[in-house]
Amino acid sequence: MNAAGDSALLHTVADGVATVVISHPAKRNAMTAAMWRALPELLTGLAEDPAVRVLVLTGAGPTFCAGADISSLTGDEDPRALAVTAEEALAAFPKPTLAVVRGFCVGGGSQLAAACDLRFAEEGASFGVTPAKLGIVYPASSTRRLAALVGPAWAKYLLFSAELIGAEQALRAGFLNQLLPAGQLDERVAEFTRILASRSQLTQAAAKEFADGRTDRDGHWDGQAAGSDDAAEGVAAFLERRPPKFTWTP
Repeated sequence: MNAAGDSALLHTVADGVATVVISHPAKRNAMTAAMWRALPELLTGLAEDPAVRVLVLTGAGPTFCAGADISSLTGDEDPRALAVTAEEALAAFPKPTLAVVRGFCVGGGSQLAAACDLRFAEEGASFGVTPAKLGIVYPASSTRRLAALVGPAWAKYLLFSAELIGAEQALRAGFLNQLLPAGQLDERVAEFTRILASRSQLTQAAAKEFADGRTDRDGHWDGQAAGSDDAAEGVAAFLERRPPKFTWTP
């Protein structure tokens, strides 16, 4: 696990799962300018690591991320640009991504969670998108991603009011995929990431692009499927009642 100073992005890789931890306990894991800048490079390295099949993003301790640490910015830095660059790098990560949320997931924290493919949370978590409290125009790309995730009505509710909503509301809105009782989140995440890591990376990679709206790669994925043994292996494993051993890699 790598760290530097009081605020850092920590990471480990084990059993096919890369875990990135937002660690800034003095500020409820608010992202400093250095952390925003470091995230895209970290993600690039993890994406290129053949040992990584799934990415988990979480916060240290009882909080996911309380947004941006404005005090860390220099006078010429645009916090919106830093956050959007990191958010887009996370959204573009080529393998399945899962945000694991406890406590506050607010502002830039919500941006990062929304940029993941999936979101699991523990009861008691709180979510909010708060630029209206500061008179900030929320980035267009972030607004569209939020609206695609929860629908225009919920996106407007969150953006217009800047109110925090509880985990149950976030689940109903479609922001969360699963909500776990206290003490059960880690076990479910470990179980689910094992499942993801065992599945066909070919299926996952193509599905991620299709679901994210990319329309210029249908032929590419048809070619990848035709040249892969994953489908034959999946059928054989099913008939032989054994776990499949998929071999396609990005």
